[in-house]
Amino acid sequence: MAELRQDDEMLYDLADLFRMFADSTRVRILNELMRKDVGVTELANELQMTTSAISHQLRILKDSRLIRSRRDGKGIMYSLADDHVRTILDMGIEHLIEGARQD
Repeated sequence: MAELRQDDEMLYDLADLFRMFADSTRVRILNELMRKDVGVTELANELQMTTSAISHQLRILKDSRLIRSRRDGKGIMYSLADDHVRTILDMGIEHLIEGARQD
């Protein structure tokens, strides 16, 4: 019985993880971070958004352990937390491409 509860908890955690990918702004940020480490101002410029809006989404992504930050001089640089995040994004894109080919 305890094993089932643990599995349920893992499934809830998985659902929370996938919720992070349900926001187009967060996906756009992750896409930028797949290419290179970047700071808030550069992200805001690339995505044509305010630094405040980007900072808010970065905090959510960091709290979800999808990204990490490091100090770079006076600024902070952001990057993907690990290769798992890149794999999730790559697999999602691959799935969309395959689906489009079947239509």
